[in-house]
Amino acid sequence: MQQQTLDLVLDRYPREPQSLLQVLRELQGSLGWLPRDYLARVASALGLTLAQVQGVAGFYRFLHKQPVGAYRILFSDNITDRMLGSQALMTELCRRLAVAPGRLGEDDLVSVDKTSCTGLCDQGPALLINHQQVVTRLDAARVAEMAELIRARVPVPQWPVQWFEVQDNIQRSDVLLAEPAATGIALAAALARGPEATLAEIMRSKLRGRGGAGFVTALKWELCRQAHGSERVVVCNADEGEPGTFKDRVLLSCHADAVLDGMTIAAHVIGARSGLLYLRGEYRFLLEPLSAVLRRRRKAQLLGQSILGHAGFDFDIDIHVGAGAYVCGEESALIESLEGKRGTPRIRPPFPTEHGYLGHPTVVNNVETFCAVSHIAQRGGAWWSGIGTQESTGTKIHSVSGDCERPGLYEYPFGTRIDRILQDCGARNTLAVQVGGPSGVCLSDSEFDRLIAFEDVPTAGAFMVFDRKRDMFQVARSFAHFFAHESCGFCTPCRVGTTLVARRMDKLAAGQGSSADLSVLTELDNLLHSASHCGLGASACNPLRDTIAKFRPAYEQRVQSPHFEPAFDLDAELSVARRMTHRHDAGAHLKNEP
Repeated sequence: MQQQTLDLVLDRYPREPQSLLQVLRELQGSLGWLPRDYLARVASALGLTLAQVQGVAGFYRFLHKQPVGAYRILFSDNITDRMLGSQALMTELCRRLAVAPGRLGEDDLVSVDKTSCTGLCDQGPALLINHQQVVTRLDAARVAEMAELIRARVPVPQWPVQWFEVQDNIQRSDVLLAEPAATGIALAAALARGPEATLAEIMRSKLRGRGGAGFVTALKWELCRQAHGSERVVVCNADEGEPGTFKDRVLLSCHADAVLDGMTIAAHVIGARSGLLYLRGEYRFLLEPLSAVLRRRRKAQLLGQSILGHAGFDFDIDIHVGAGAYVCGEESALIESLEGKRGTPRIRPPFPTEHGYLGHPTVVNNVETFCAVSHIAQRGGAWWSGIGTQESTGTKIHSVSGDCERPGLYEYPFGTRIDRILQDCGARNTLAVQVGGPSGVCLSDSEFDRLIAFEDVPTAGAFMVFDRKRDMFQVARSFAHFFAHESCGFCTPCRVGTTLVARRMDKLAAGQGSSADLSVLTELDNLLHSASHCGLGASACNPLRDTIAKFRPAYEQRVQSPHFEPAFDLDAELSVARRMTHRHDAGAHLKNEP
């Protein structure tokens, strides 16, 4: 029976190393966790070593090499969930179930813990159950009833259906969130133009990637077209793990055809035959609806062979589901994960457009970017470039959450002022806004006249609102713990530095800090920013830097006398961090040598 379970999972995928993560994810869905003997069998079937398989199983937080509860409850721990009372609700559930957080309860029935943002900030507090389903809008009554259902061992699908409702919450639509056009129109328009003319329209539009970095889309596609290699790949990055962001969730729910049209148009332009949509593990509940959309598109000749009757244009899309790793939002880490490996960012160059998925030239774009491509294909590049600003064309979708009356999605042309968004969402007495998530920028009330634009305030989409009853030190402390938890551990500056920052913030929060701690935090910021392997470490101290500069009294009120005796040797700790950073720099230099 055990071998039969494994064979059923393996038969769904090619028995090749790149299937590893999907095999482990589905095997755990059948077994509840991943016993070592099963990992050994998976290794043998996929031609891998046991160490390789165990390394992957230990990297992703949704994979478990030790038993977990039959009911695996993970509370979303984003700052907006905390603001809505998630910590007290989690404590209450643990009390009712007589289980300690992070521990397996009696009879292996339940385990309760926290996870990073689940992409449901507009309808929190929220939680994940068995990495499959979500419960939104938690309150004391739901928690009490949930405890009784778990004690009675009621299967999760039989729980009250309204608990699982995920609303789109589109509060303001413009181009991308408007009523979708008929399926396939954008793709037909691109095929009528041809690949070169379509690329010219994308170039004319001045479209830049919506994932945060803002790289010019047409240039990325052109680089991939020119790269050596007979096979090319299109990848959609739907791993929106940035806390406070949930726009891609809604686009995949309401505008999946536009996103898939955009991927198919990219394939037409660069000459790709295969596409991959990397769906974050927290959005596992979208897998079946998206799979149904793919089947429908194949029947309509929008995917598969000879798309829309164009002989030789063969392209199809597979969905890969992640297993909980924020770092996989970085495109090279995402490719590593697609290949069945740990999601460790690659050393670049080479870039994915030259050497990407399985070594093939690969275009990686975000969900919102592909959605924009479909609209540009319909209406032309000049139309798109006429929206927004000179350097930031088109519209941008914002995931608004926090202290406001109407959280949800708001789409505006680039160049919109911060205070316009605050007014529209019903924010009152606002102290600060975190734009772009923890890796973005924190704005104080004196900056609300600034513009959302690459040339002013760039953003990946998150827009978290904090009113004057909030403590911005605690906000920054929450983000510090997020980065420490999500560091992939590859490079020492990030692995050690993020932990040191979180510890220092805890020390201040406990009233044991001194004025020297602020200097230490500043130096750690410099070390992380200059020496980290990827953008996670480089941006990990952004909230710290902004809040110290703009809300310094929140830190100073926690600082003791300058002569306060610290709990441990600050100079020695920093010295260790510096030595580790120097070693990392030397190693990185050697790795980049030809």
